[in-house]
Amino acid sequence: MIDDDPATEFGTDPTRAALLRAILPHVPFDGWSDRAFASAAREAEVTMAEARAAAPRGPLDLAVEWHRQGDRAMGKALACADLGAMRLRDRVAFAIKSRMAALPEREALRRSAALFALPQNAALGGRLLWETADAIWTALGDASRDGNWYSKRATLSAVLASVVLYRLGDDSPDLARTNAFIDRRIGDVMAFEKWKAGARNNPVLRPLTGPLGWIMGRISAPQRPEDLPGGWRPKE
Repeated sequence: MIDDDPATEFGTDPTRAALLRAILPHVPFDGWSDRAFASAAREAEVTMAEARAAAPRGPLDLAVEWHRQGDRAMGKALACADLGAMRLRDRVAFAIKSRMAALPEREALRRSAALFALPQNAALGGRLLWETADAIWTALGDASRDGNWYSKRATLSAVLASVVLYRLGDDSPDLARTNAFIDRRIGDVMAFEKWKAGARNNPVLRPLTGPLGWIMGRISAPQRPEDLPGGWRPKE
């Protein structure tokens, strides 16, 4: 998706990648701070001007890059998995578990959670969770184009946020407790979805669910504008 975010990428910038590798050992001690960023620039052997060109928002951009690196690793895990042999709930759980295993540095995750909890970064943190949820549903082949496109990602974003917080306190081998927590949360979501399906057919609730379903059906998922150069529409 093309936007004006300087952290958006179409392939990892080599300078930014070098800065990220260099800053990670400093993050547990100094956080995603200017001090850690300066240390990373020295160790990556780039000038501060070059570092700022690669990461205009400094350590914040590197924290964003680290998050998206985890999304890419998760995407590779999903591409290699036999998802067709799994139930939907197991596919979603597998995706979240893969995302948690993608970046094992718990202290860096703790520092990231603190960074994106700051008021000035909260919107960006929410956007990154949404990106991860969207990446999961896209990889799982979600074909919804109405209001369900939004509700699925909103629900999964909430699950991801709770999993991250749980992960921060989990020191069990191979994230066993976190994985069990993921299974429970997905179970709760699936139970709610089952209740929703039943509510749609409940004559008592139909006066409420009918109009709500009509509204959800009129909502459209975002689409890439068709008037941009460099694109084409397939012949029908």
